[in-house]
Amino acid sequence: MTADEQKSQEDAGTSLADRGEQRSRRPHSKDFLALMRTGWAERASQLPHVGRAASFAAARRERLSSHFPGVRLVIPAGGLVRRSNDTDYRFRPHSAFAHLTGLGTDQEPDAVLVLDPEPGGGHRAVLFLRPPSGRDSDEFFASARYGEFWVGPRPGLDELGAITGIEARDIAGLADALAKDVGAQGVALAIVQSADAELEAACEAIRLAAGLAEDDASRDAKLTEAVSELRLVKDEYEVEQLRLAIAATAEGFENVLAALPGALDHARGERVVESAFDSLARVTGNAVGYETIAAAGEHATILHWIRNDGVVSPGDLLLLDAGVEVDSLYTADITRTIPVSGAYSEVQRRVYEAVLDAADAAFAAAKPGNRFRDVHAAAMAVIAERLHEWGLLPVPPEVALSESGGQHRRWMVHGTSHHLGLDVHDCAQARQSLYLDAVLEPGMVFTIEPGLYFKADDLLVPQEYRGIGVRIEDDVLITEDGNENLSAALPRRPDDVEAWVQARLRRRAADE
Repeated sequence: MTADEQKSQEDAGTSLADRGEQRSRRPHSKDFLALMRTGWAERASQLPHVGRAASFAAARRERLSSHFPGVRLVIPAGGLVRRSNDTDYRFRPHSAFAHLTGLGTDQEPDAVLVLDPEPGGGHRAVLFLRPPSGRDSDEFFASARYGEFWVGPRPGLDELGAITGIEARDIAGLADALAKDVGAQGVALAIVQSADAELEAACEAIRLAAGLAEDDASRDAKLTEAVSELRLVKDEYEVEQLRLAIAATAEGFENVLAALPGALDHARGERVVESAFDSLARVTGNAVGYETIAAAGEHATILHWIRNDGVVSPGDLLLLDAGVEVDSLYTADITRTIPVSGAYSEVQRRVYEAVLDAADAAFAAAKPGNRFRDVHAAAMAVIAERLHEWGLLPVPPEVALSESGGQHRRWMVHGTSHHLGLDVHDCAQARQSLYLDAVLEPGMVFTIEPGLYFKADDLLVPQEYRGIGVRIEDDVLITEDGNENLSAALPRRPDDVEAWVQARLRRRAADE
């Protein structure tokens, strides 16, 4: 056999999946394997203390349990997501898993929380995990996804059990645990949807094998809905974590102001702004809670502008919508629209003040007893009135604000508020009756973020408005007697914003 024929035969016997790791030509000799499995020092075995979130997570599990008697509940963390070829995105567990275990950061891909129904009522929590590979295994040095040589040491079952206060088991026993007594003994099975597609399919197969009705899978939707609604009112720990995220975000905005002069000198000034914020998020927290919007000039009229490859020019407004996600995975979501030269033009200020008045009206409506949708209605009443005053609204405000109207929404198509927490748009699977139509309660945390966006090619507005986009977004906590603006440390009134920017520019000039 020629050398070329031998190589061809080797290629034929190598799967496409295995070829993805051709960059790594690891030796496989017996001597190499023997050497890799010996000579490693013993590790300290002291268990960590129970985590700060553990008692809160236990109370959340108990509330969830009361809604699903006799149902085995499956809450996956989810797995690693392929970015390209053999590289993965940084892991982030599903928010329901984080909420019900208290685990955050990038711990334990493939982990699964199971709430097992007890004969006398209630549920017993069990955490199924992939144990770290021992130094005597090939996975230790050969697995780029899980091996300690590649991704660092992972906590063991005992460690994560101690941190969470939940019994931890090897994930090898998950399949048997999920199937046990399903159907025959009246045990039903439900899994949170869109967290782990393979595990969803496995649960469906278990139900079908047990002869359960196909519509039994509707419990999956009910569980997905329930874990979302469980987060509508935040507990003490959650509010504490949101305060940390908001404080870190305020620091990130300060970083951006310090970087503004450099942004003005750069062909991709928006990227300078983005990197100034995002680097702070990684240093002080886990990451950004969502892709940073650093929109200068006309880009500020694009609601989710995340390309951030434009210039930042003198006289521009910079719309910065950003949030730090802390290690517990709670995120802030704040927007400020700042004049990069330190002063708003007359028209920029006019638009800014209209948006601010709308935000203030929304704050006045954000109090216990009012409904969530009242917050939006209060902001929209101001937006419609200002557009009418400027001669831009083709109908009277009361017509625009009617069910059959909506003309004012051309210049603000998004909602004024969304819940905030582990997800930037938290509780999204909640029923409308508990979200949009809900009566506000102490402990709810959501954004207030009206805006006005006049696109450069909008022929229905005068030239002086075109290319101006303004949004002001704050994070608000409903209290017993009203609300608290959690992001109030960041200036929001135009005079204060101008003074803030000018002070940072002077400080930068003095440093140079």
